[in-house]
Amino acid sequence: MDPTVLMQLAIEKCREGIAAGQSPFGCAIARDGAVISCSHNTVVLTTDITAHAEVNAIREACREIDNIFLDGAIVATTCEPCPMCMSALHWARVDTVYYGATIADADDAGFNELQLPAAELLRIGKSTLKLVPQVLPAECRQLFVEWKNNPNRVVY
Repeated sequence: MDPTVLMQLAIEKCREGIAAGQSPFGCAIARDGAVISCSHNTVVLTTDITAHAEVNAIREACREIDNIFLDGAIVATTCEPCPMCMSALHWARVDTVYYGATIADADDAGFNELQLPAAELLRIGKSTLKLVPQVLPAECRQLFVEWKNNPNRVVY
């Protein structure tokens, strides 16, 4: 599946989340050419600080295929994964993660980011997961602007 098409799905799902009062993060997962999950961040909705878009999408994908491993899967996420999400993607054994906005973009939007780039975490951890930045970066950064225009937004 074309990573740009998958990212467009993640962006659309992110916008659904923003409209529902959630944070500006979306994630889509495909395997064998088919989308197996697409989710947005639900931290505020669920009062679960671990309910990031990537974690939600991993959970959904694993249920969909009835397996804890997502071997061969590709992931498109609107923002560079945080250390928690990057670890979960590694443990789920996805093949490649594509992202648009960066941790610095999320930090600039006011999120409490750990300043540990995903690529550095993978390097330190000796992960074989492939990480590809700059997939529709302007469109992904725009999601932060859209979110900031929501007067009921919650920053964490």
